[in-house]
Amino acid sequence: MTGAPNAVEINLSAAIVAVANNDPLILTSPAGGDAERDELPFGPFNPLQHRTFETGLREWVAEQTPLRLGYVEQLYTFGDRGRHKTAEDQDLHIVSVGYLALTRIADDNREAISKSGARWRSWYSFLPWEDWRGGKPAMIDETIRPALLSWAKSGGFSARLSRLRLAFGDDGIAWDEERSLERYELLYEAGLVDEAGRDGRAERTELSRALGLPMSFDHRRILATAISRLRSKLKYRPVIFELMPPTFTLTALQETVEAISGRHLHKQNFRRLVETTELVEPTGAEQTQARGRPAALYRFRHNVLEERSVAGLRVGGRG
Repeated sequence: MTGAPNAVEINLSAAIVAVANNDPLILTSPAGGDAERDELPFGPFNPLQHRTFETGLREWVAEQTPLRLGYVEQLYTFGDRGRHKTAEDQDLHIVSVGYLALTRIADDNREAISKSGARWRSWYSFLPWEDWRGGKPAMIDETIRPALLSWAKSGGFSARLSRLRLAFGDDGIAWDEERSLERYELLYEAGLVDEAGRDGRAERTELSRALGLPMSFDHRRILATAISRLRSKLKYRPVIFELMPPTFTLTALQETVEAISGRHLHKQNFRRLVETTELVEPTGAEQTQARGRPAALYRFRHNVLEERSVAGLRVGGRG
């Protein structure tokens, strides 16, 4: 699409998150029929049709998928030149307003989602270095760190090395799961992800193809932002229960928190944390399990929202 030199179009993009089988999922569609590349649900903001950005977002998502969004939160406005690459960056400039939305996968919408062309993908397929549940991903030391060190030595070594250490928890600095966006931005700036090559900022290499699935436009950046925001929000707001069924076991709750945070949690420490925060209450019912005794079922205790302003799960170190 071509427009006047200073013309700007506002796009609304949604990172819609759910959890299934202990995997954090993001709703995507094939980009322009390209099965190898995904994009988030998105569409242009029309000020004559949409009263607010959020209204426009909800309408676009409803049009493109069978979902009706519940929890929605604006993330950030992405307006950098080049995030929607066009020939010589001369065409209409695209500004993306990114949103985080949380939902549950229901049996009655699985088929409808499939028919719409949308699909659920693990967000770790796009950002594989973010999943520490089984320990530090091998690709960080084997692939990412050497490539970033080489990039750091090519100019501004001290500043670049500091960013590497902070982003990836290098040289005695602890890994911070909330720095998802910083890590993606560092990899983009260093020309190590596929989008940097697509945008003409670097040469495409075998390494860039190995560092997760690419996405259209700036959508992987929006996803990284959504992950950072959600991981942070877990610690002070009870948003995790937007992803849980009405009743659940404590094991299921722990596995969901682990899926989102990308870290393994010590079972007993987690249960003490849940008891201390008083975020859940027993229902009196139990769930039969394939092995062992039935597990007690719990539900979110909604009164906690009236009792205190900070009500999250401040998970500690890995267990």
